[in-house]
Amino acid sequence: MGTREVYEEKLRRGNLDYDPTMNPGLGSARCPRCLSLLNPNSEIGEWTITSVLHDAAAVAGSGIGGLLSAVHAFNTGIPYLQNRFTGSKRLSFLVGVPLLLGYSSVGAAFGGYALPKFAQLTVTSYYASSSASHYGVSMLTRYIEDSSLEL
Repeated sequence: MGTREVYEEKLRRGNLDYDPTMNPGLGSARCPRCLSLLNPNSEIGEWTITSVLHDAAAVAGSGIGGLLSAVHAFNTGIPYLQNRFTGSKRLSFLVGVPLLLGYSSVGAAFGGYALPKFAQLTVTSYYASSSASHYGVSMLTRYIEDSSLEL
């Protein structure tokens, strides 16, 4: 990893893509901040998940929510309608399919909203606990080093 002076020199030259500040190893030459799952949000003073993670969680949440609600509606709603409608099973199925689609779309919308919020919560909680842990270890190390210097 480069020092601050090296980084400022590379900023002045404007060639960060081809002249990275750190040894990338096997991956691409990107700084650790670019690979983070969080972005600082200066408007509200908090950290938010990146748009890629938000979109991926929204797509996954929509799929999971829609699938689970459709399975639940099909297993509970269709038998309920079959018991209420006398006659052919096609009638209860034709009445139940629009209800099943509506229930499934509500579940998909809820999953598409709730899963990114859950991802935001888990990622920020992880980073908060990780930074608190690093702070505690740093303070403990500083205490040990200070006490060993006094001896």
